[in-house]
Amino acid sequence: MEKLHVFPPRYGPEWGSGGVFGLKFYKGVLYFTVAFEAEAHFVRSGGERVYRFEQVGSLPTSGGDTYNAVDVVDDSIYFGGWVHAPARYAGRAGRGGRIYFYDKFSHVHEYSIGEDRVRLLWKEGIGHESEWAGEISNIVYDPVNDRLLLSRADGHRNLGVYALPRKGGKAEKISENPSLKGALLSDYACFDVMREWRRGVEAIQCLDLVSGKWDYFSLDYSKISVDSYPVFFAMSGPAISAYGRYFHFVRGGVLVGNPLNDEGVSFVRMFDFGLSGYGPLRTTATPLGGGVLVAFNAFTHGVLYPRNEEEREMARAMNTIVGPSVLVYITPPLARIVGALGARVTSIENAGSVVYLGTSTTANYGALDAGPVDAGWKEVLAVDVGTLLSSTPPVYFTVSGSQVLDMPWGGIPLYGYREPRLVLRSSKDNTLRVFSYDFSLPPARAEEDSISIKEGRNTIDLGAFKGIVAFQLAEEDPELKAKVVLE
Repeated sequence: MEKLHVFPPRYGPEWGSGGVFGLKFYKGVLYFTVAFEAEAHFVRSGGERVYRFEQVGSLPTSGGDTYNAVDVVDDSIYFGGWVHAPARYAGRAGRGGRIYFYDKFSHVHEYSIGEDRVRLLWKEGIGHESEWAGEISNIVYDPVNDRLLLSRADGHRNLGVYALPRKGGKAEKISENPSLKGALLSDYACFDVMREWRRGVEAIQCLDLVSGKWDYFSLDYSKISVDSYPVFFAMSGPAISAYGRYFHFVRGGVLVGNPLNDEGVSFVRMFDFGLSGYGPLRTTATPLGGGVLVAFNAFTHGVLYPRNEEEREMARAMNTIVGPSVLVYITPPLARIVGALGARVTSIENAGSVVYLGTSTTANYGALDAGPVDAGWKEVLAVDVGTLLSSTPPVYFTVSGSQVLDMPWGGIPLYGYREPRLVLRSSKDNTLRVFSYDFSLPPARAEEDSISIKEGRNTIDLGAFKGIVAFQLAEEDPELKAKVVLE
């Protein structure tokens, strides 16, 4: 890995840490936004331009983008998100702090490569102390109607899918259903429906780019899951289309299929650790060599100073680190781990011989955990593609019975590991169900095996299983300690 940029903690009033978002290498320019410092970088061989979102409002600014809202068309890079302009730190609240949202704006900008110029296309704020207009979390270019489709789910007002002319102007709401992410699927654009954070993705909505009509597809995870069980907290992650299917990554796995034809959508459980916040969140899924490269992150959201029992429960769930963040390369029927990194991989971009990664050491915290400084170290790394695709890094996950309860958990790709094993320390005799499956398209139902486990230490050789494995206890055991060892 070649270290390109390192960004230590600097002034940026917000909740915890942002990251490096929106990585895009296009026509010789590498673009990314550093949040929460609100710096949009445009790197060329001859130099670097840094934009501080001063067209939105007064300095000092904070924020920028925390969901990778970016697309490219012709000679332009379109980037969106949200920004405080100016940033207003409101002071201490206990050990934490507060910020004001009066000057928080959602935004869309255009960077002209030929002119080396940034132009504000659109902004919107609601001028409220503690609420904000829906952030721009995703930009999809509509090539049929030459416009930008904008996802908005993170906020209190003006949520849904919006359309914005490329030249700027008024953003028109074209769907009332809040959406965090979406992608083109042939001549349709498909998006998630996420009305409530704890419910996660509850449906997929698809826009016919020719007729302008919408189709709506509700999701019943128990019916569509390859292991026939639901998923807890299917929070939305990145979306991409490949193999003629729509891939939408969520906490707990991935929705994959074509909702517009008879195949429909299936749920493939991957890196699901029960109550843990581990998942493919605030990151990107990137095409690479005809497959899909995506990150599952260890520490995306957290609680720094819990103030009541609910927040203490959230802190236990989200602050407990079960394993490293991993890069997963999907080339059906294979899914394999090709990278193991720290707290968060916030952005991924394929640039030919290298893959650029944006990373952060710290989570995005909650409301009263605000501070005047972005709490994380952030980096842009360049990874050699050949090295990445031939890698099978050693990985170790540790999970407790109080996290997984009686839910299925895991979804661990085993391909490339010579000695995969599961080590359990059980407080009682029990039965472990093992679900084995792969990433076939269309997905096939999992095979199920049962293994008797005894009180005390049990070591299960996973070498007999192929593809992806998930687990479930027949009886809850809050005292259980489980270690998945891949080497």
